[in-house]
Amino acid sequence: MFVFACVGCGAELTSTLSQVALPAHAHQKFGNGLQLPVLMESGTFAVEPEPWGPPWRRWEAIHPDEVVARSIYAPVHALSDGAPGSIAIAPGDARGTRLIPERAGGYCCGLDGADGPNMACEACGLPVASRIDDCSLWQAVWLAPNAVRSPRVNAATPVPLSWAALLEEEKRTPPFEPIATWRSRLRPNHFWSWSPQWEAAVGRALAHLLAASEGRPVTVPDGLSKEVFQRALDVLLPTGLPAQRAVLAGPGQPTPDADADIVLVPSHPQTGETWTPTGSATTAYPVPLPFGVWLWLAFPRPHLPVPASGGMPDGVLRDDPPAPRPRYLFRADPGVFQDTLVRLPAVRSPWLREISGNLSRYMRAGIF
Repeated sequence: MFVFACVGCGAELTSTLSQVALPAHAHQKFGNGLQLPVLMESGTFAVEPEPWGPPWRRWEAIHPDEVVARSIYAPVHALSDGAPGSIAIAPGDARGTRLIPERAGGYCCGLDGADGPNMACEACGLPVASRIDDCSLWQAVWLAPNAVRSPRVNAATPVPLSWAALLEEEKRTPPFEPIATWRSRLRPNHFWSWSPQWEAAVGRALAHLLAASEGRPVTVPDGLSKEVFQRALDVLLPTGLPAQRAVLAGPGQPTPDADADIVLVPSHPQTGETWTPTGSATTAYPVPLPFGVWLWLAFPRPHLPVPASGGMPDGVLRDDPPAPRPRYLFRADPGVFQDTLVRLPAVRSPWLREISGNLSRYMRAGIF
């Protein structure tokens, strides 16, 4: 367990926190003018190992040696020149801080952190963090790595849950959910959408699927997996060659067949560790999915439950209607997709580099 403190005066800046894996959707921008919830669960923090946030440098201004050192294999619009190791926490877990008025800029509806750290230590005034709450961004406080230190507190560090315990806990991520909009007298203040977390998770996984494909078609299991992956795979990959076969694998699942080329596996929500297949599947390419998304794909429910208040009398079974489905086809998150793809060595292949460099064309086609 950790408490982060100011490097300038030692004042405590957070409540007691435990570390978890950085969510796949941590830097996602979803839609336009929408209200996204808090990124991190209360009592947790996650570390971004790579540089992120301002200042930014355009691709043309970056030396090729630096690009190689940062394991980036294809051009991007810009790269962060900030310090690596930013720490994401829930806004409610911040302590002893205040906003810096002259840095409280945002795009339109809130703070976006574009001016650098916008929160200061209340005790000594040192800029220590960026509060993010603008529309279409996940709400979080990002502690600046060079402005805080993390002493352990006198409490046992929790042992990560086993895969079996995670299955029993059943923390699923529903594939679609209501998204809040700004209130209007003329229309509802929410709409049913594909989950932003799913769009980010599939965007990351899709980059790995393309890398694993080696330029051949890829098939995925029937059901929801096919609904969120197959359309993009069919558009982005060539036809006429023998297909690579992707299957779901992980705890509680049967051992994959020997002819499985790719396995869709869960990543541990606390450690970020990817589940490792055994037996003949050890040669298959592992494609990581957040555990809550993978759990829904591997063990689907007949329909999504809807919120309800009150209790049910003993012996009476619920008969909730299925939740409304979005009225549009699934689209993977383009930003997460590209951010993942440019960091995979396979993107040096001309056909993959063409996809990365012409992403806007596929966005217009409704794939992203």
